[in-house]
Amino acid sequence: MKFSVVIATKDRAALLDAALASLRAQENAPEYELVVVDNGSSDATPEIARKHGAVYAFVREPNRGKARNAGIARASGDAIVFVDDDVVTPPHFLAAHAKAHDTDIFPLAVSGPIVNVPDAQHRPTPTPANVSRAFFVTCNVSVRAASLRAVGGFDEDFNLYGWEDTELGARLRAHGVRREFAWDAYLWHIKPPTTESLEDALDKAIEKARMAARFVRKMPTARVKLATGAYALNLLRARVLAPAIAQPLWAGLATSGRVPSALAQLARTALLDSVYTEELDRQLNRRNDG
Repeated sequence: MKFSVVIATKDRAALLDAALASLRAQENAPEYELVVVDNGSSDATPEIARKHGAVYAFVREPNRGKARNAGIARASGDAIVFVDDDVVTPPHFLAAHAKAHDTDIFPLAVSGPIVNVPDAQHRPTPTPANVSRAFFVTCNVSVRAASLRAVGGFDEDFNLYGWEDTELGARLRAHGVRREFAWDAYLWHIKPPTTESLEDALDKAIEKARMAARFVRKMPTARVKLATGAYALNLLRARVLAPAIAQPLWAGLATSGRVPSALAQLARTALLDSVYTEELDRQLNRRNDG
């Protein structure tokens, strides 16, 4: 079985360079190719892709689903491995994915531990805390190309932040793909200890709520409603415990330098929860009213 490793990226040439270097250093790996989809970069991304001999595609529109679909279209492998541009893979990474797919019983979506590290020099082995029940997360997942193409790949209408991975996973599950967690198929995900600005986090919360509503409209199942929080008990909880009227208070506490950091973090969490559920409720009611 040949593997195609697909990475969608934008303006992160240095991180991409490290990711591709680690993928080129695989040992005992199956036949594989590297596919880089440039999602509108203005840095040295094309040169980095060429340096590592990767298949290169360019998608100007900032749409993760469209970028990854372009990667699927360019891939020649029997199976596709999705990883992010800010990862480093151990030498046995692709061999572990290939071993998990070595079955003719049913098609699999194979994932492995994602170990968050502050920089590329930290490379701990995974612990039980890195086990995930997620069905399909494109930071580290592989699936047969035929299964992806059979369900139509990523839904490009998920053009804001959030849920495009989960939605594709739901369609793959309905198509008969099973989940497999391969402990040895781990990678290191570089997450420097920098705090995302509250403004950016709020923008993401709103976008994620809108994509959650789209997900529910497309697949109004109990599983999807539970995953997105779009069920009556959760929305009622938010109205009572995270009301919109309290958002200015939480915002003030979250950005104040005069309160304990633990309290500021709690306020930030409450604010993001309130904004997400308020927007989700609004989007769902808009659908019902329409």
